Amino acid sequence: MDIHGKVVFITGASAGIGLATAQRFAREGAKLALVARSADILARLTDELRAQGCEAVALPADLRDPAQVKHAVAETVRHYGRIDILINNAGQAASGTVADLNPDDFHQIIALNVFAPLIAMQSAIPVMREQGDGLIINVSSMVSRMRLPGLAAYAATKAALNMLSDTARVELAGENIRVISILPRMTATDFTKNSLGDPELRRRQRTNPAAPVDTAEYVADRILAAAIDEPEEQYMDA
Repeated sequence: MDIHGKVVFITGASAGIGLATAQRFAREGAKLALVARSADILARLTDELRAQGCEAVALPADLRDPAQVKHAVAETVRHYGRIDILINNAGQAASGTVADLNPDDFHQIIALNVFAPLIAMQSAIPVMREQGDGLIINVSSMVSRMRLPGLAAYAATKAALNMLSDTARVELAGENIRVISILPRMTATDFTKNSLGDPELRRRQRTNPAAPVDTAEYVADRILAAAIDEPEEQYMDA
């Protein structure tokens, strides 16, 4: 897909991979709808992007609330008249062994990592059907293909997102709506620091010297490459 002039809806746009992705797509001439809980940060980011000549709108929302997800999609369509690319990037981890994981933490990340992308897809798909075209990019994780002690809950949510993506890809293929899964490795952001659950496990995960670490900007480049080339799955070393 040619990104210039396309309307791109990005969740988790206030920090990390989402922020880097917003900046990367802005340089390609996309029109951005930026979604996150941090209203002040979104407002500053939107002002910065507009000063650079990019069209951007800030849409503060708690993505754990389905009504707010639907509202953000509706506001994007009201503002721009369409959605060409939906990027479900917002996510959170919860650390803890299967034996000791706090179920409330698991519920929270299921709401953000699985239900929020689902509601966003269900809200955007009718718009894309009417347009006759659309691209959905779901940011998963390589953790979904691994068995890492202490990260079962996070891996399970991303595995669920993979299956939603894989099935939607088949279901929507005849309607010119494409679905891509992005599978980042460990990335240099505050993601692990902001995870829920066992603080000691979080500390060890942040300091694992054997794990390759990508920058958020590198992952954003791979997301952009996926939007242009449209593979079914985008890995970081592809």
